[in-house]
Amino acid sequence: MEHVGQQVTLVGWVHRRRDHGGLAFIDLRDASGIVQLVLHPEQAPAAFAVAADVRNEYVILVRGEVAARRPGTENAEMPTGAVEVAVAHLEVLNTAETPPFPVNQDTPVDEIARLRYRYLYLRRERMTGNLRLRHRVVKFIREFMDSHEFIEVETPVLNLATPEGARDYLVPSRVHPGSFYALPQSPQQWKQLLMVAGLERYFQIARCYRDEDLRADRQPEFTQLDLEMSFVEEDDVLDLVEGLYTAMTAAVAPQYSFPSPFPRMTYRESMERFGSDKPDLRYELEIADLSPLVRESEFVVFKRAIEAGGRVRAIAVPGGADIARRGIDALTELAREAGAQGLVTMAFTGEGPIEAITLDEVRSPVARFFTVEQIVALAQAAGAGRGDLLLAVADRDAISSRALDVLRRQLAEDRALADPSRLEFAFITQFPMFEWDENESRWSAVHHLFTAPFAEDVDRLESDPGSVRSHAYDLICNGQEISSGSIRIHQRALLSRVLALLGMSDAEAEQKFGHMLEAFAFGAPPHGGMAPGIDRTVALYAGERDIREVIAFPKTKSASDPMTGAPSPVSAAQLAEVHIAVVAPAAAL
Repeated sequence: MEHVGQQVTLVGWVHRRRDHGGLAFIDLRDASGIVQLVLHPEQAPAAFAVAADVRNEYVILVRGEVAARRPGTENAEMPTGAVEVAVAHLEVLNTAETPPFPVNQDTPVDEIARLRYRYLYLRRERMTGNLRLRHRVVKFIREFMDSHEFIEVETPVLNLATPEGARDYLVPSRVHPGSFYALPQSPQQWKQLLMVAGLERYFQIARCYRDEDLRADRQPEFTQLDLEMSFVEEDDVLDLVEGLYTAMTAAVAPQYSFPSPFPRMTYRESMERFGSDKPDLRYELEIADLSPLVRESEFVVFKRAIEAGGRVRAIAVPGGADIARRGIDALTELAREAGAQGLVTMAFTGEGPIEAITLDEVRSPVARFFTVEQIVALAQAAGAGRGDLLLAVADRDAISSRALDVLRRQLAEDRALADPSRLEFAFITQFPMFEWDENESRWSAVHHLFTAPFAEDVDRLESDPGSVRSHAYDLICNGQEISSGSIRIHQRALLSRVLALLGMSDAEAEQKFGHMLEAFAFGAPPHGGMAPGIDRTVALYAGERDIREVIAFPKTKSASDPMTGAPSPVSAAQLAEVHIAVVAPAAAL
């Protein structure tokens, strides 16, 4: 209202045009928002005439006077809803074709269309808001890191190709025929070398590249806050990252509530209670081990699973007894898709304490194999009562964890169990150092090969690798991994042992990691760090399910760009310059 009576010149896009009772109204949009223009045929006949031909997304310039809207015509949903601009002059700076989808409505748009015309999709208020939120997040991070005495250092993009988990994007060298650079999957080795260099506190808003199968939280190129600290222990890193997210969430996403301090649980505890190393803690549905109660039951499926080294684990769904047969069948199929052989269900109906339940009040295809006393014990162990539903999986832990995690997530979505106004941050610690790769019959690193083992587990590196815990840790929130990090190996001898355990010969280790082994021989300090995902963090704050909605120009799930046509073939001359020949895929030969 402080601008009422002022003469203004405004430029922007026509967001919406409408005619009412001889007057023309235009909602004018620019990067700062939307304001209503009003055109009177008597007061500004020339401008009114021009406005007759104006359409959505035209670029226009107007001059006029800011006026208060008539009482009763204000728009409380617009920041400028109490005023309008009485236009004296209107000029069309550029016309626009009809967009392939509405820009002034937040209606669904086909993936290919919204990426093919990304510059139009970004005009939508929600998308503009997401990019502004991303700016505020990055700005906050830089200021926070600077206030904690970190130094921002850019690291190379053209790197040596080394095994770090995902496939590398390779870049051929023109001046070194037959040789290739690799785009960084992360600045992992560079930040460790900066610690060897004595910087002590480094950070970078780093671009990373991974040639991997895509999903909602993955893109071939993504951005992370990369940070590293010398002379620290695990708690020092976790405390810093918790401080960052506590302050940043309060500053840029104050609409959310969140726990403080962040809970911390081990990988083993997380898998046991939730079947996942990134559980959504906004709802319970915790897993219970029913094995001791069913070991001697007459139900052969349970007995055989336990005898084969598995367990019977279950979750109780509050109020789940109301799920119809069709819903039970869908949950069973979901469990099978996750690898389980089936799903055992028990619905506890009737009223009163669970201890007073009768067999007639238990709706289950396997109820006849159990006594009432056994059923009551199962319900109590899972925390179920009257009106609840018990879902049990009998199998190896890896399968039951995966199946019950999938069921937890689906049930939470179906039954709206997660509070959308809450962020449940937590740290997961003590990940296994190694996992057995069935396809290649060898051990592989769970996080990456520079992750430090627990000192008390080092003696078991060669004798029992599967039991070795690592100083790896994740920050999770609402069922997503937001950040991952670790305390690093900083001693040459220990790194050599880990490389050998992973199947590398001395010659191969020297070829791929000789620079790291050499650096560690020159007094490398103890160090550790973390790498919060910028895309995932902004998507979390914005309430978006897909990180592409907070990236200006993302790729499709097949890693292509419908707008520019990338990736695309290049000319024979360009290939010759970098000494590359394209060979047809084997299936096409």
